[in-house]
Amino acid sequence: MKRQFPLAIAFICGIGMIIQFFIPHPVSQRTYQEVLQWQIIVGIFMAIIAIRSLFVVHIDKIKRKKEGWGYSFITLFAVLFTAFVGIRIGIGEDSLFNDLYAYIIVPMQSTMFSLLAFYMASAAYRAFKARTAQATLLLVVALIVMFGRVPIGEKVAPWLPAFIEWILMYPNMAAQRGILLGVGLGMIATSLKIILGIERGYLGGG
Repeated sequence: MKRQFPLAIAFICGIGMIIQFFIPHPVSQRTYQEVLQWQIIVGIFMAIIAIRSLFVVHIDKIKRKKEGWGYSFITLFAVLFTAFVGIRIGIGEDSLFNDLYAYIIVPMQSTMFSLLAFYMASAAYRAFKARTAQATLLLVVALIVMFGRVPIGEKVAPWLPAFIEWILMYPNMAAQRGILLGVGLGMIATSLKIILGIERGYLGGG
């Protein structure tokens, strides 16, 4: 029963959402909006579970004084302090909560993305080694696009920006749409496997 009941709920909800998508009826639309409200409520409980998990993991790390336990202390302090500021003082435009976001979170995000740029450059260097015909083509096109995106490229070859725009709008866009179609088909297949009870990973295996 512990497995059959969740499978039945997944099947009924999945079939119901598929049917309502193809029936543009006011009752169907109201049902969809109601389900969205339920999703918000479920998401709140998921956030509570996530916060509990965060505290359990980091408190255990601090108790055992594992490597990097000082960062766990900073993480817990930041969570509690931010929650206190948001609840006690408020989240207005000129509030301390907004300042925490603007002067701490945003610079940290910018730092993370700037570090990712170096990893991307390293991965591009490894990928652009002309070992095969496909890698050579990728290398040539990448060099043309990068050269045409800087001011000196337009001065050397005035026709280059238009050619790069053609590459981005047609070959690149076609490849992106092909990837998105593949991802969409994979999502449909996975959803059907969950609805039909073939995929049971969310039940903890089996």
